[in-house]
Amino acid sequence: MIYIYVIIFLVVLYAGVILWLHVKYPEIRWDWSGIDTKNMKFPSNFSWGTATASHQVEGGCDNNNWYKWESAFNDKGLPRIKDGQKAGDACDHWKRYKDDISLIKKLGVSHYRFSLEWSKIEKTKGEYCKETIKHYSEVIDDLLKENITPVITLHHFSNPIWFDEIGGFEKEENIDIFLSFCKFVFSEYSHKVKNWCTINEPEVYSVMGYFADIFPPGKKEPQLAVEVLKNLLIAHTRVYNALKKMPNGSESKIGIVKNIMQFDPYRRWNLLDWIVCRVTSKIYNGIAISYLEKGVIDINFPFFVKLNYDSKDAAMATDYFGLNYYSHSHLKFKFDKYEFFENRFFNSDVMTDMPYAIYPEGLYRAIKQAGKVKKPIIITENGIADSADDRRSLFIERYIYAMSKAIKDGSDVRGYYYWSLMDNFEWAEGYDMRFGLYEVDFDSQKRTLRKGSEKFIEVINESK
Repeated sequence: MIYIYVIIFLVVLYAGVILWLHVKYPEIRWDWSGIDTKNMKFPSNFSWGTATASHQVEGGCDNNNWYKWESAFNDKGLPRIKDGQKAGDACDHWKRYKDDISLIKKLGVSHYRFSLEWSKIEKTKGEYCKETIKHYSEVIDDLLKENITPVITLHHFSNPIWFDEIGGFEKEENIDIFLSFCKFVFSEYSHKVKNWCTINEPEVYSVMGYFADIFPPGKKEPQLAVEVLKNLLIAHTRVYNALKKMPNGSESKIGIVKNIMQFDPYRRWNLLDWIVCRVTSKIYNGIAISYLEKGVIDINFPFFVKLNYDSKDAAMATDYFGLNYYSHSHLKFKFDKYEFFENRFFNSDVMTDMPYAIYPEGLYRAIKQAGKVKKPIIITENGIADSADDRRSLFIERYIYAMSKAIKDGSDVRGYYYWSLMDNFEWAEGYDMRFGLYEVDFDSQKRTLRKGSEKFIEVINESK
């Protein structure tokens, strides 16, 4: 008889835990049939923009880790980039930037976020290329002439080859090298540029490169992944504090860019699915948010990863939270030491060309989560891979609505930059993923505004 009571107790306990998780971590879903997306309000000083990254658009990036990665093969003999594609000339943005600035102007946006290619500026350690410095100065000047505010990203995934050869961000002592680069370019451009992003998506850089084996250097070492993430966050803090003390630093807005992705259980009744979601979220989202909010990293998952770090200098050391958001993931537990979950999708999901679903409610959730840092939020990336251009308009309308609802509900969101200005080299996916507001014919380099992109222009015009 006692066994029956024990079983009943365990069932009730299990049900109680699941119910508590349901309440604490709801997967928000809105009834879009009853939502009017036409009446969206934004502050009068709200910033609309678009974004790119150097290796993905410039062309001629032959001195960085991604250039080497594009000729590499995995342990199964398969090319690291889909179908063996290479960035090559990319969008030839290095030469065509004047024409591309005119395309930015036609969108009606006020801001353009782009990255400086470290490997072109500092081709060898401590030696800076005057030609490259002049080029970026001319890009900045041309943007300003068109009343487009430049937003510079100092690190967007790519490292000089020489930096990787000495350990890159695997070694905390190498942060000094990155700091020197940042101080140099800030001294060159800060009299003209007042908006800076330190590091783009440190969690993606570390997880994809040191756990998932998808980005360079292609390792599967969970402990090293969190160590690299810690070093990137420390690098942000050191760069932020150093630049704020330099001439023009006090009037510059300097922030980090963090991708947030929710991890929801595929089976909401299954405790194992919940566990992998909470572990994954703690690493992917929690480390950076805790670091920015409190200056503390406290991760301890036995036999997996452990990391403790505490820095008073880190807490709140950012002028804004740059939020990149695309979608969420449904995780299903599986018994595998190295891959203990898999991503799953529902038949009702409206998929993008990337392996994730359209989920605008997630942007609302992400904004609320980013709000923990208590800094102004800028949506530094949000966009859809949609080669057929049959979901882009819906995506733009609903995600921007979700942002407007967050603002209405009290969130301090000050800008939205669509990813991306034009089709580009989407890292391990090559050129197959078409995120661009402008379609690019990579044979002729012709740019054409997509029909679905007109929704973005419409929203901007209505917001004015």
